[in-house]
Amino acid sequence: MRIKTLLAALCIGSLSLAAQKTYQLTSPDGKVETTITAGSTLAYSISVDGKQVLAPSALSMSLSNNSVWGTNVKVKKADRSTINEAVPSPVYRATALPNHCNVLTLQCAGNYNVEFRAYNNGVAYRFVSRLKKPFNVPYVNGFDANNPEGQFRNSFENTYTISPVSKLNPNRYCFLPLVVEAAPGVKLCLTESHLENYPGLYLHAAEGNALKGINAPYPKEMKQGGHNNLQMLVQSTENYIAKVNAPRSFPWRVAMISRNDVELAENNLSYLLAAPNRIGDTSWIRPGKVAWDWWCDWNIGGVDFEAGVNTATYKHFIDFAAEHGIEYVILDEGWAVNLKADLMQVVPEIDLKGIVDYATDKNVGIILWAGYKAFDRDMENVCRHYAQMGVKGFKVDFMDRDDQIITDFYYRAAETCARYHLLVDFHGAFKPAGMNRTYPNAINFEGVHGLEQLKWIPATHDRMTYDCQIPFIRQAAGPMDYTQGAMVNTVKGAYTPNWSSPMSQGTRCRGKCTDFIAQVPTTWDETRVLAGEMGKYVITARRKGSTWYVGGITNWDARDVKVDTSLLGSGSWTMESFTDGVNAHRRADDYRHATGKPVAASSAIDLHMAPGGGFAIILRSK
Repeated sequence: MRIKTLLAALCIGSLSLAAQKTYQLTSPDGKVETTITAGSTLAYSISVDGKQVLAPSALSMSLSNNSVWGTNVKVKKADRSTINEAVPSPVYRATALPNHCNVLTLQCAGNYNVEFRAYNNGVAYRFVSRLKKPFNVPYVNGFDANNPEGQFRNSFENTYTISPVSKLNPNRYCFLPLVVEAAPGVKLCLTESHLENYPGLYLHAAEGNALKGINAPYPKEMKQGGHNNLQMLVQSTENYIAKVNAPRSFPWRVAMISRNDVELAENNLSYLLAAPNRIGDTSWIRPGKVAWDWWCDWNIGGVDFEAGVNTATYKHFIDFAAEHGIEYVILDEGWAVNLKADLMQVVPEIDLKGIVDYATDKNVGIILWAGYKAFDRDMENVCRHYAQMGVKGFKVDFMDRDDQIITDFYYRAAETCARYHLLVDFHGAFKPAGMNRTYPNAINFEGVHGLEQLKWIPATHDRMTYDCQIPFIRQAAGPMDYTQGAMVNTVKGAYTPNWSSPMSQGTRCRGKCTDFIAQVPTTWDETRVLAGEMGKYVITARRKGSTWYVGGITNWDARDVKVDTSLLGSGSWTMESFTDGVNAHRRADDYRHATGKPVAASSAIDLHMAPGGGFAIILRSK
C-alpha cells in the first residue's frame, strides 16, 4: 500500500539526543541541511530553508551476532567530500543527469561506515559493511513473520491512500515510494536506491506520529504455484531478512525534497544513487514502443483468419507495427505451453522462428513474455536460445515479492540478458530503485496500478486522479510500465470493465492517439516538468534533438493551461497538436489534430483539457 501522508513533521523512531556528537551536512546550495548525531544512538534530521521537515530519527542495523550498528557509536574518522559530475543516462529521461552533492562518511568502530549525501533536492544515507566474515541481518520489529504470504506477497499495484500518519492502520505496510507533506509547502518522497541482493523497505505507523521500517524475511520454504504455476510461493521464513557473505554497501534510504510538486516529478535521485553502468557499451539497446496482444485479448477484426494465439495473428500485429513505425511486437502469455513453466515448450499454433524471421524482415523486434519461475529455472539456456533465434528481449512477470531472493534475481536476470544483448521489462515488479542505471537494458518496470487494470476494475475506480498522482510518487523512483494506449475511450460515468473489448477512462487525447504514439521517441536528450499539482494535473516537455514533445493530463476537472515556450530559445517553430475536441466532455474520442501552426519562442500556448482530458503537441524548428 503506497500512501501519501499529511503531518507537521515526520519522526522515524524516537530517541534521546543526550551526549551525542553532532555533524552538519548541507546541500551545495546551502538550503538543505541534515544534522547527524552519533553517540549512544545514531540519528539524523533534515531541515529545508531553516525549517525542520524530518525530526531526529534513529538509524540502526542489527547483526546476527547480537551487535547493532547505530548504537554506542564510536566514530573513528569523518570524511567529507563533494561529488559534481554528469551521469550518463542513455535510455532514460535525458542524455546525462547532473549529480551534485556533499558527502559525509562516518567510519565507525565495529567494521561499518555510514555514508550521507546532501543534494539540493534530497538527502540519502546508507550503511556499508567492512566485515569479512559472513553474517545474517535478523528479522526485527515485525508483526507478520508468521504470515509470509501476507503483505510481503504483492504486485506493488495499489492505488494511493491519503491520510495523516496518526490515522494510518499500524498493521498495514506502506511500500515505497511514499510521499509525506512534512511541513507547510514542503513534501518528502521516501524511497530507496541500489536495492541489490537485499529486501525492499516497507514503512508502517508507529507511536509518536512516526513511521517505522520493516523488510520481508528471507524465505525458508517455497512451493511452486500461483498464477499458472509460474510463481514461487513462500511457505515459511527464516528469522533473518538477508544473508551477507562479504563486505558490501546496503541500499540507499532516500528522502526526496520538494517545495512544489513539480520538483518531485523531476527528481532523479533514485537513478543517481544507483550503481554505475555494468554492461559497458549500450549502443545495441534499442528502446521503443510495442504493439500489445494481451490488452485487446487478441480480439482483432477485418481479417480472413480466426484471431488468437497463432502465427497469422502475430503476423497481423507485425504488419501493423511495421506500417506505423512501432519498434516491437510482444508475444504475451500464451505462446509457451501453459502450466509447464518451461519456455522451451512452444504451443503448436505458433511458428516462433517464422514469426521472428517475418518481423526481422520488416524491421520489427519480437519481445517474449515469461513467467518468473519459467525464466529463472533455465535462464542461461533460454536467453542463449532465443537470442540466437533473433528475439530482442523478455517481459518477465509475476515475481510479486521483493525479498532478498527476488531482488537478487532481478540483477541476475538483467546481467544474463545483457550478455546476450536482450532487453528486459520487469512486470509484476517492485519499483526500479535505480537498477535501470546499473543495467540500462532493464528498460522498464511495472510496480504501478497500470492501465491494464481497466480490463476488470469496477466503474467506481477513479483513474483520472490516480494518473495525476503517479508522476509525483511512483515515477519519482524511475520508469514505469503503465501500458498506456487505449483507443476505446469514455467520459465520466460511461466506463465499464470489459476483458475482450477494454476501454479507458478519459479522452482519446489523454491516452494519446495512434499517430502521436507511433512517432514519439522513447529516449530523450532533456526532460522538464513545466507545471503540475499532485492529483490534479501535470505537463511535461521532453526534447529529442531539436524537437520538443509536450504532453499534459488533467483529473476529472476541465482545465485551461498555458504552455511556456521560452524553452524553445530563438528561431522559428511550428506546432503539431493533438487536443481534446469541443465535444470531448460528451464523447471521449472527439479530438482535433492540427499541423503547421507557427509558434513564437517567446509566447505561451493556450490549451484546454476536457474533464479527464489531455493534449500532446510537437514543436519543430523550421
